[in-house]
Amino acid sequence: MNFDIKTEELANDAYVIALTGEVDLYTAPEFKQQLLEVIGQGAKEVVVDFSDTTFIDSTTLGVLVGGVKRLRPNGGRLSLVCNDRNITKIFEITGLNKVFPIYESRAEAVESVGQEAQAQT
Repeated sequence: MNFDIKTEELANDAYVIALTGEVDLYTAPEFKQQLLEVIGQGAKEVVVDFSDTTFIDSTTLGVLVGGVKRLRPNGGRLSLVCNDRNITKIFEITGLNKVFPIYESRAEAVESVGQEAQAQT
């Protein structure tokens, strides 16, 4: 399966980055570039959608951790959409499920972004 990345702006400071296929050593740099770009544009809320992702590796985890480190000082948050048990297990084994809110559906994650924005106002 080919790798693909799509970014959607939900609001001025909220984005969804949807990844398709395998996110690994070869494709993670493209993901990192996209993530840094939306953070650079002022993103406060970033949802990374792994719904159509078939594989992630440690490089992907490094990109996510780097993203959260850049978002947190500005009050930002990075959350994940993951309904594949094999991928979710990676976050549990590494303890990163305590770092990132993980949602089963994109709708749940997007709804949480809206609630988080309301809580801050």
